[in-house]
Amino acid sequence: MSDSSPLPPVRLHSEAELARDALATPLLSRAARLARWAGPETRVGAGGELVEEQLPAAAEQLELTGEDAAAFASEAWRVAVDTGLVEVVDEERGTVTAGADLRTLTSGGPQDVLGVWLTALETVLADATVPDLDDLVDALDEGGTLDLSGLDWDPEAEARFLDGVLGNLYLLTVGEDAPGDQPVPLPALAASMIVPDDMGEPTDDVLEQVSEAMMRLDDQFRLLEPAGLVEYQPVDEALMVDVDEAEDAGPAQEPAEPFDDTDVTRYGMVRLTPLGLYGVRARLLESGAAAPAVGDLADKGADALLDGTAGFPQAAARAETEQWLARRAPLDAARELLAAARGADPGAPLRRLRCQQALTLVGPEAGPALREVLDDAELGGLARVWLTEHGAPDVPAPSEAMVFWLTVDTVAAQLAAEGNSDELQALVEGLARQHSGFFGAAWRVDHPATADVLEAMGRLHPDKKVAKEARKAAFKARSQQGG
Repeated sequence: MSDSSPLPPVRLHSEAELARDALATPLLSRAARLARWAGPETRVGAGGELVEEQLPAAAEQLELTGEDAAAFASEAWRVAVDTGLVEVVDEERGTVTAGADLRTLTSGGPQDVLGVWLTALETVLADATVPDLDDLVDALDEGGTLDLSGLDWDPEAEARFLDGVLGNLYLLTVGEDAPGDQPVPLPALAASMIVPDDMGEPTDDVLEQVSEAMMRLDDQFRLLEPAGLVEYQPVDEALMVDVDEAEDAGPAQEPAEPFDDTDVTRYGMVRLTPLGLYGVRARLLESGAAAPAVGDLADKGADALLDGTAGFPQAAARAETEQWLARRAPLDAARELLAAARGADPGAPLRRLRCQQALTLVGPEAGPALREVLDDAELGGLARVWLTEHGAPDVPAPSEAMVFWLTVDTVAAQLAAEGNSDELQALVEGLARQHSGFFGAAWRVDHPATADVLEAMGRLHPDKKVAKEARKAAFKARSQQGG
């Protein structure tokens, strides 16, 4: 799941809340109950698995019934062993004792509890990529040996596929235009892994692959839900009736309820839980991906805040900034932000924009810091804007040079933040309309981004004559800058 580009920041619940959620999951709570139940008479096999004759007692301890009770008890025991809630004392005799991590669940801190849960999650994720029991039985040769070559099963490919699915589900949860905590239809999630981005109408072969992926994911999400990773509404069993069996059964009978192919929920719906967001992010970080969380920058300097939030969606940038400001006195925060906003590097305009946005969250106590930079070539313009908006008296009018510099800086920041957006195009049109001699003066502005801004204005303005003026001005600016 490693990717060099940073993912959108995620808003996580507090570690205390997440730890409580982890302890309440069926997966971890069952494992803990079995760890406390285990005693001198408990016996395990060579791999640490609970011996078969003790599975009914384990299932009874967990109050499990039905044909899957023993399987669920076996899984809970395996998790207890893998997480260190139970330790094997004597491999030859198969005896066990309570592990050190069992005490962690009751006396450890939230991070300790979440560490145990993450280990349990790895066990379940590994189980989710294993072929189902029927396939394993079919792969047994005459001597009872498992022949994996006949399974068409690649463990690494299966793990990568599930990692990719969880990564896409994470993106669909934290992205700026994502539905947030709304469930994602299983067909859409499967298609995100199968259908190429540049494909118009999917072919029959691709649709068949999506259908197969849906069935795999249906089995996997059923396994992952007890771990607290996802909330899952399974595929409607009626949709999975084997067509051949239905035909062999004779003429089709009228269904009790008419089938509605517009009801996408019948095909499965899934969403990451708050605990699931934490778990997937932890795995993303471990794989080397840049997966920020809101609050990561709260204890860092203003330079880290402004650079770090440069690529954040606006709502996430505001939330991060609010947490940063909450730890500082308003006047100190304003001075630190203004100092970090200076610079002539390519990222400086966007830093100043983020600084300006951050200062809107600071009260009038920040006023002295803004007055201190009124004569600053880079900060004087935004300082005047802030002071005027806050009704401060005696704010000096900006010079024409400062107005043009601030205009170029603002457009450069918008370009860096949004690219060629509709909002930026509207800003460009407004500037050209309000100032008839704008381009004649703008190319002289002593700003590193002047030429790039004028080129962008020529590209974005719909009026060919105005666009040509902008391009001419860009050429003059570049010549003046020696480029």
